[in-house]
Amino acid sequence: MPCLPLADYPMRPPLFPLLQAAAVVMLCLPARAAIVVVDAGGVTITLAAPAQRIVSLAPNLTELLFAAGAGERVVGSVDFSDYPAAARALPRVGGHSLDLEAIVALKPDLVMAWESGTAAAAVSRLRSMGLNVHLSEPRRIEDIPGELERIGRLAGTGATADAAAAAFRRRYALLAARYSRRPPVTVFYQIWKQPLMTVNGRQIISDAIRLCGGRNVFEQLPVLAPTVTVEAVIAANPEVIVASGMGDSRPEWLDDWKRWTTLEAVARDNLYFVAPDLIQRHTPRILDGAGQLCLHLESARAKRGK
Repeated sequence: MPCLPLADYPMRPPLFPLLQAAAVVMLCLPARAAIVVVDAGGVTITLAAPAQRIVSLAPNLTELLFAAGAGERVVGSVDFSDYPAAARALPRVGGHSLDLEAIVALKPDLVMAWESGTAAAAVSRLRSMGLNVHLSEPRRIEDIPGELERIGRLAGTGATADAAAAAFRRRYALLAARYSRRPPVTVFYQIWKQPLMTVNGRQIISDAIRLCGGRNVFEQLPVLAPTVTVEAVIAANPEVIVASGMGDSRPEWLDDWKRWTTLEAVARDNLYFVAPDLIQRHTPRILDGAGQLCLHLESARAKRGK
């Protein structure tokens, strides 16, 4: 709203000067601009004001929300939302399948969904109910700070989110400067044993491998999380095998590769573990996992020629 000269306002005595000044200030206040953000699916999300009640539909999104300073505004999440500790106390709205009624009952003004992890039908249904659903999908490590900044705009926590994004970019740059141009190391990254699963070059874990100066031996496969055979791994003959599993402990099946003594990774004792929460979640903690991975690849480099 434009400000008008004081004489143009319909004010009549007996208004006091201070009251007149206050009235002018109030009339001159501009309307709050809408918050407009384009999500990973190309959908424009428009909020009249910062979100106050947020439901997260993936553990990584819950973690991103807290990292962006919006943790106190999260009113619901899904199973396995366990970081930070405060996330464990959040009401649950499902896991692999979502309880749409529970989501609606929480009266969210914003729902955060994972583009490749939240069922498209559920997203469509929630939008048809009039809910604002923001799809998140940082496919590269370098995309994570931008997502933090978007969340900061949506939640009105820009100062915290921007600081977290800047810190992330600084740390990423340090890792890249130290490791990305080191002598290359071929890597097989194992997600699971049965079926034997890995990642392709478009998956964010491969981005971490590249950051450390490594090369994913299955980067050319078309599927993000393809199934491969033992024979294919043997033929690729990686210098390093890295496994994640499901928890914080090294999976027992990582040592099953020791029976294949012709594998370079086995011959050089280059079988390594990185906790899945540190490298498989699209959150700031991926730099913790990448740091561990880089040290493993440095260890493999140090064994060359011995």
